[in-house]
Amino acid sequence: MADDAAASPSPQPDLTRNRLPTLFEVLSRRTLPPVDLFSFYIYMRDQQRSVDYLDFWLDVAQHMSLCRHYVRELRRSVLVGTPDPDKSSKRSSGILEALGEMSHPVAGPSMYASEKEKEQDAQMSAFLREDRGDRHDSPAGSARQDRPSPNVSTPREFNTDSNSPPHTVARQDIRASAEKILYTFLLPGAEREIILPGSITQDVTTAIEEFGRDDPEVFDVAKDYVFQAMERDAFPGFLRMKALGNLIPPTLVMRLILGLVSMFGGFWAAFILIFLNETRRVRLWLILPFTIGVYFLASYQYSLDPVLALIGLSEYTPFNFSRVREPYVRKLLARRAIMVLAVTVLVDAALCVLFIFVPGKRL
Repeated sequence: MADDAAASPSPQPDLTRNRLPTLFEVLSRRTLPPVDLFSFYIYMRDQQRSVDYLDFWLDVAQHMSLCRHYVRELRRSVLVGTPDPDKSSKRSSGILEALGEMSHPVAGPSMYASEKEKEQDAQMSAFLREDRGDRHDSPAGSARQDRPSPNVSTPREFNTDSNSPPHTVARQDIRASAEKILYTFLLPGAEREIILPGSITQDVTTAIEEFGRDDPEVFDVAKDYVFQAMERDAFPGFLRMKALGNLIPPTLVMRLILGLVSMFGGFWAAFILIFLNETRRVRLWLILPFTIGVYFLASYQYSLDPVLALIGLSEYTPFNFSRVREPYVRKLLARRAIMVLAVTVLVDAALCVLFIFVPGKRL
């Protein structure tokens, strides 16, 4: 297991990135709050109302990790010892030896994979299809399929292949993982059915139910379709909310209401004090409602609380905040916060000067 961990290090955040992250970097856990996977998950759940698509993509990526771990175990057994002829065919052993270490730790979209990764994943899928036939045909394979694996019941519970878990992955775990994805997300009327083109859903269903396939290639087209849909429809809004602002819609609506009420109170008090010919010292109290009103309305307009941004906080659920740790986003929010504060001060100063220093006239 130590060899796998050394060959497949956990994805590390890129602290030198001088740009906004891509969706693939977010999904592969290479980013920090507020543009991390946890924040994106909450955004998909609370704002987009389409978290099932993200869960599908993550489960398919986890299925890929499960398959890689299983194949690495078999490859190690082939290289270290002499396998029993009943356990694997010569062709399967040849595929295993040719696979290499499969050191790429992230199960991402096929369009982002390098040629080497695509070739290794294709060979792995070919081996799993061959292995499926071997396991069904041989008594030894059936015994392994029947062996319980208490630590792997769903793809979600299995650790990523960046740090190999201490337990052994059984062939039945891969089959159970593929069926769980099919029955949870793809079949009509499924518990968390996602809407995909009918041809994609039909191809996946046929491959799993009729041909008994469970290799990762079964889900490639569906996974890439879901990734592109999230990248096109959800991710730009996520970046606008989390990288250019630090407030969520419910809080923004509350600030709009409080800002309008405060501005109404400020204007109402200002006209009363002017027409009562009150002194400028009394009218100085107008600074309070105007400042609150302008600050809240500016926060609503720019989806940003400048004070929270300057101290490095971002809201992810109502009145719950996380520390901004992504370096580029922290600098971007700080610059926008200074701009919003400047606008707030200018508008507030203009209103206060106008209503404090205008001559009063008692009616």
